[in-house]
Amino acid sequence: MKEKYASMILNECLRVKKGQSIFISANSERSDFVRILANEAYKIGAKDIYFDIVDVNIKHDMLKNLDIEELKNSTYFNKEKWNEYAKKGAAFVMLASETPGLMNDIDSDKQNEAFIYSQRTREEFDILRSKSNVPWCIAAVPTLSWAKEVFNSNNPVEDLWNKIFEICGVNNEDPSNELNVKLDKLVKHKNILNSLHIKKLIYKNSIGTDFSIELPKNAIWQTGREMLSNGEEILVNFPTEEIFTSPDSLSANGIVYSSKPLMYHDSLISNFWIKFKDGVAIDCGAEKGLDVLKSIINSCENSNKLGEVALVEYDSPISKSNMIFYETLYDENASCHLALGDSFPECIKNGIDMTKEELNSNNLNQCRNHVDFMIGTEDLNIKAITADSKEIDIFINGNFNKDLLE
Repeated sequence: MKEKYASMILNECLRVKKGQSIFISANSERSDFVRILANEAYKIGAKDIYFDIVDVNIKHDMLKNLDIEELKNSTYFNKEKWNEYAKKGAAFVMLASETPGLMNDIDSDKQNEAFIYSQRTREEFDILRSKSNVPWCIAAVPTLSWAKEVFNSNNPVEDLWNKIFEICGVNNEDPSNELNVKLDKLVKHKNILNSLHIKKLIYKNSIGTDFSIELPKNAIWQTGREMLSNGEEILVNFPTEEIFTSPDSLSANGIVYSSKPLMYHDSLISNFWIKFKDGVAIDCGAEKGLDVLKSIINSCENSNKLGEVALVEYDSPISKSNMIFYETLYDENASCHLALGDSFPECIKNGIDMTKEELNSNNLNQCRNHVDFMIGTEDLNIKAITADSKEIDIFINGNFNKDLLE
C-alpha cells in the first residue's frame, strides 16, 4: 500500500515526468518510506533526486545548545539547496510529520528566528512557487510519537498509516478516479463562490467566534488543484478538502476561537483565541502554548495579519472521522480555517504576474511565515455580503448552504 501511496504522490499529485529532478524533504524516522518513494521515482525515469532528511532530535539539540549565528551553518536551517532544485524545475515532495512536545523546552522566539532564517535562505524557491513555476506537494507520513498522540493502540504507526491510506483513497479500487471526482466537485463549488463576487464574510458560532473580514477587489477562490505556468495541473495538498482565497489584510475585525489544537513546529497550542482590529491581531489567549501563539503572531513583519480564509465542510471525510490529527495538513482539511501570515498571489486576478509591492497595494499580506489554524464547528454560520450588497448564507450549521450549490 505504501508503494501505491508513493505512486499517487508522484503520478497523480505532481505529474512527475521522465528525467525530471525530484527534491524530497522528510523526517529521518521515515527513511523507509523515502526509499519507497525514490524507487517509484526511478521507475518513472528520475535520475536526479535530492534528499533533504532531517533528524528532529538533532535539530532540537542544535536549537537547545547553539546560538542563531551558529545554527546558520547547519543544512538543517540553511535551505539554499531548495533554490538550486527549484531553478532546475524539480518536483518537490514535502513529507509532513510531527513529534509532539519535542520542542517544549525550546525558547519559542529563538525557534521562530531560526525558522524565519530558513525561509530567507530559500527565497528563490518561494518566489518560483508563488509564480506557479514549481510543482510541489505536501503529504503526511507517520512517526511513532505522532501516531501515539492519535491512536492509543498496540500498533499506532500501522493504524495511522491505514488511516492516511483510507483518507487519501489509496485503498480504493481506482484511487486516481476517486481523487479526480472529488477535485472536480471542489472546483465546481469554487466556481460558484467566484460567481458571487463576495466582498465580505461574517462568521459566528456558539464557542465565541464573532468575526468579519473583507476580500480584495477581483479576489479569486481556489482549490488545492493548481495550474502551473506550463499548463500542467498538480495537487499541492494530499489530501485536500478546502476552497480558499486571500483576504484584504486590513479588514479583519472581531474574535475567533480555535476549534482544534494547533501543532506548530512540534509545540502544541490548544483552546486559543485571537482578537483582530482593522486587520491586526491585537490580543490572544490560550489554555496551552500561549507563548508559542504570541511568537507566531510576532514572528516577522506582517505575521500579525491574515493571508488566507478557507472553507471546509464540517461533514467532510476527515472531519467525519471524529479524530484530531495534531498535524495541520489533516486538521485544516477537516475544518474551516484562517492563516496568519503570507497570502496567495493566485487568489487575485493577475496576481501571479504582480510584484510583492503590487500585491501589497491590493492589501494581500506579504510575510515570510504562513500558519493555518482551525475555527470550523458544527454550528458555524458564515454570511457573505456581495459586491452588489446582497446577503447570502454561505455556510449553515458547519456546511455549505445546499441551495447555493444546486
